[in-house]
Amino acid sequence: MTTVAQQDFQSRLTTEHLLIPSRVKGISGQGPVFVDLRKRLDRRIDGLVADEGMTALEFPPLEPKADMESVGYPTSFPHLLGAISVFEGTEPEALVLAETAHKHEDWSGHLVGSDLVLVPAACHPIYPAVAAMGPIPPDGLSVDGGAAWVFRHEPSDEPTRLQAFHQRELVRFGSNDDVLDWRDRWRERALGLATALQLTAELDEANDPFFGRSGRMLARNQRQQALKFELLVPVGGEQPTAVASFNAHGDHFATTFGVSAADGSSVHTACLGFGLERWVLALLFTHGTDPAAWPAGVRSELAL
Repeated sequence: MTTVAQQDFQSRLTTEHLLIPSRVKGISGQGPVFVDLRKRLDRRIDGLVADEGMTALEFPPLEPKADMESVGYPTSFPHLLGAISVFEGTEPEALVLAETAHKHEDWSGHLVGSDLVLVPAACHPIYPAVAAMGPIPPDGLSVDGGAAWVFRHEPSDEPTRLQAFHQRELVRFGSNDDVLDWRDRWRERALGLATALQLTAELDEANDPFFGRSGRMLARNQRQQALKFELLVPVGGEQPTAVASFNAHGDHFATTFGVSAADGSSVHTACLGFGLERWVLALLFTHGTDPAAWPAGVRSELAL
């Protein structure tokens, strides 16, 4: 349930054309001020990435259905996934589809499932891509997946819970100690960025929103092993909002996709994701909807 503060914030965002709502909850266009802030924030993260020697990879917001199945996403997060359906019928069937759609009635029965799904986490396409590139170097590999569009089926009136959003994703491949050290260093970097932007932020252990009874056990294990941390910032809700997450996967993704090491050792992975829209919303909620009136230090950080 949205709070009064969130409702008021959402009203200001739409009235001032920072976000442009659609007919579907959680699917919003972004006005020029919002887009500018998101891109400036992404460039600020570029500065943090600059000394990492990262391999830059970019992918469309789609992935093969088989890859999603391989990592177990339909089992763990069936409530969040989105699949692509296509039309493969005859011309008469197309006419029926068109007539049904014209009346805004359900025409999904005229479609069939494709071999593509919407990417729910920007790191997903990176693992099979790295596996196809050959063994990782002895000193590990860091990948910058850029600011990628992702989709999660979470329709909501909460301004921070979008169904489609940009995720700036970084992934590390290496030994277990290496990837955990990398993840923890980036936790502190992200906290430092939030502090520089004068956001009230804290790090906390977290778990993914696994589905069902077995999911509750997975969530407990994730917390017990300290595999996931989130950077939390107040954005008007009863609880602060996660604007970044930092995750360790063991050798799960490397084993699934056949990522190998040059010396034959086991490959572990860790990833982190900045939810760019949530960072912008946190800035707008904290400092106001007019960036020209923001504190000088914040404006300087974003080169405003």
